[in-house]
Amino acid sequence: MKIENIIFDFGGVLVDWNPRHLYRNYFANEADMEHFLNTVCNDEWNIEQDRGRSLADGTRILQEKIPEYHDLIALYYGQWETMLKCEIPETVALMYELKERYGVYGLTNWSGETITIAYARYAFFKDLDGIVVSSEEKLIKPDKRLYQILLNRYALKAESCVFIDDNLRNVKAAEELGMAAIHFINPQQLKADLSTLGVL
Repeated sequence: MKIENIIFDFGGVLVDWNPRHLYRNYFANEADMEHFLNTVCNDEWNIEQDRGRSLADGTRILQEKIPEYHDLIALYYGQWETMLKCEIPETVALMYELKERYGVYGLTNWSGETITIAYARYAFFKDLDGIVVSSEEKLIKPDKRLYQILLNRYALKAESCVFIDDNLRNVKAAEELGMAAIHFINPQQLKADLSTLGVL
């Protein structure tokens, strides 16, 4: 089937979101910071806020579990905006280039309490043809039900879509649904992979 739609992940693809932008200000060395981000405020904990758990509940639960990191845990959402560094201009420019010929959509794991900050900060979000946010659906990638919500809501066929994400597990789930999928590393690699697919 002909490619008609491009689906973008947000964090790490269209915007440079990374907790390291914040925590480098609070750790004396990278090793200690990485230990904290791998064992305390880690992906497994953060993803539950993306699934819909409130930021307040997520913070309280972790502080009660690991009280010695109480203040550092509080920073995660207390200064969350510092983690959202900037848009990734090359990918955003590519999104606009693709929009001239394809439908462009967003499928993101993101907290409903912070996605509004991103929407307000970056104007390009309003130019996407549709967006599905994990927290609003109480589902997270790579759960295929979340992808299916996007397909159903906007009447898309999986075989007509290219899905782009920096998380390989999410890419594999898209492929299993019948989409062409690209594991995002950087904008240059993305452009090359899209060219290989005949999209550019």
